[in-house]
Amino acid sequence: MSFTQGFILGQLSIIILFAAFIKFFIFGDAPAIERTRRTLARKESLDSMGAAARQSSNRRKQSMALRHPPSISIPIILNKTYYNVDSHSPESVDWFNVLIAQTIAQFRDDAQHDGALLASLNSVFNGQQKPDFLDEIKVTELRLGEDFPIFSNCRIIPVEGNSDGSAATQSRADAGRLQARMDLDLSDCITLGVETRLVLNQPKPMLAVLPVALSVSVVRFSGTLSVSFIPSSPSAGSPTTLAFSFLDDYRLDLSVHSMVGSRSRIQDVPKIAQIVEARLHTWFDERCVEPRFQQIVLPSLWPRKKHTRGGEDDQVDGKEESTGQTNGTPKYGDLPGRFENGTVTHEEDGRLRRRYRDVS
Repeated sequence: MSFTQGFILGQLSIIILFAAFIKFFIFGDAPAIERTRRTLARKESLDSMGAAARQSSNRRKQSMALRHPPSISIPIILNKTYYNVDSHSPESVDWFNVLIAQTIAQFRDDAQHDGALLASLNSVFNGQQKPDFLDEIKVTELRLGEDFPIFSNCRIIPVEGNSDGSAATQSRADAGRLQARMDLDLSDCITLGVETRLVLNQPKPMLAVLPVALSVSVVRFSGTLSVSFIPSSPSAGSPTTLAFSFLDDYRLDLSVHSMVGSRSRIQDVPKIAQIVEARLHTWFDERCVEPRFQQIVLPSLWPRKKHTRGGEDDQVDGKEESTGQTNGTPKYGDLPGRFENGTVTHEEDGRLRRRYRDVS
């Protein structure tokens, strides 16, 4: 073999080796990477499908565990409670009168022992809405009465219309509600007496001052009370509420006494009594007379352990609180530290709190 042939053969060998290296080591990995990518994508797809299947299975299990009762309508409720709105006679609510009387008696007793009610009234009368021509308003007399309201003739009827009182625009929520109507009668003497001064501030402040004393008493109130439950709406986020209002045929008898002046006083001015009575009737009509009503948000009625009172557990808890021990575990105030003289730094307080958590 000549030198030229050997040189050409060597060059061809190098070219073949270089081409094989490029083909198998450089360009040969692309199919493997693509296959790996497809494999990973397929695995992720299978994992997502499996997760969706597990979530769907869990939802099916929850839906199977939670038994949905059939929809309840007014005829079904009345049938299951053996109540006929057409033939059922009105009922007395003597038990309700006793409970309301106990509540009102406790309210009157609390008002006698602390001045919270008087302070609240004074703050309300002297709030930001007080006119400029009135001086400071002082409550001079407050009598909460001695008698109690009497409820009677309670009957259950369907709600006739929606919140605006028109039966033609009856809403779907009102169509599925019942209301209790009962007669209310109160004969008592509930008195509120105030005194202030009318101030003339033009053309200069305190140009003229006129003392005024006013006493308003509720002597008689009677009417028809309507009470109904408005169910909650999870989609709208509204809770369950208790709605109540009065029919427009109520009776409100007032006794108004006034005294104007300082030296030569004028008593029981008829115009003042008419203005006060008209304002009180308007105030009541705009808040509690149909078609307007008041709503009270009801708390959750599910029984909870933290709301339980009475029994042996309650007695044990009371005994532990009095001794400062709970099942052998010291309370936070029983840990050693400078608590006697009330000087506890923030660092000491943090250490004692951590130590209390470790002990408990």
